[in-house]
Amino acid sequence: MSLPDYKSPGKQSSAPVQSKSQVVQLNIGGHVFSTTLGTIRKFPNSTLADLFNGSTKRLDSKGRYFVDRDGTHFAYILEYLRTEKVPTDHLQEVHKEALYYDIKPLVKAIEETPLFFGETVGRQQFLARVPNYRENLEVIVRVARAEAIASRYSNIIVCVVRTEDDLARYNDAIDGLGTPKESVVSFGPWKAPASVNDLLDCVKIDIEAKGYKVKIQPHSIDKGFLFKSYNFFYKLIFTWW
Repeated sequence: MSLPDYKSPGKQSSAPVQSKSQVVQLNIGGHVFSTTLGTIRKFPNSTLADLFNGSTKRLDSKGRYFVDRDGTHFAYILEYLRTEKVPTDHLQEVHKEALYYDIKPLVKAIEETPLFFGETVGRQQFLARVPNYRENLEVIVRVARAEAIASRYSNIIVCVVRTEDDLARYNDAIDGLGTPKESVVSFGPWKAPASVNDLLDCVKIDIEAKGYKVKIQPHSIDKGFLFKSYNFFYKLIFTWW
């Protein structure tokens, strides 16, 4: 006589089996997204996939999976999981998100794009060779904000010396500027092929990335200077309204 199969109660699971096609909602810092479980778990070893493990998941008041992180660029992450399409916009920001969620194929794909490569290997490596570059940007912004009181514009004078020879002429040049030396923000010299215009482009890019509107133009010295190498000075014009 055969007996019916018997399963021990201890081996039964009360948790429902989750299907890859199951639709789930995510709340990423207030940005709500809908996708499938299979999309989220496309890379099983990623931090994002771990969000759906019973021990780590966190739900909001509406039962959506919650991540306490800015979700502004999460749509690019989700698009990659769906289509493996590498984004072309906001690469620096999406790269940070891919690192956070530990989506290694996306991290690698972004790092191999020409734009990201040029920024990290080209521009950032150049700026690392410009003494006090980041500190000078902070000074420029701080002074510009201080001069914005009851004014539409702030004008900041910067001095850019490309070589050691330029630096040797710097004191004579700034003495004829007619502006207190302490109020001039100086860049350089640096040991890299990049030009003065390259440096000025970087200054503009990084200041505008902070949300400011700025333009740069040569600062002329009406002192009768005849020596052509005294064109070290530039004016940064901040527009406030």
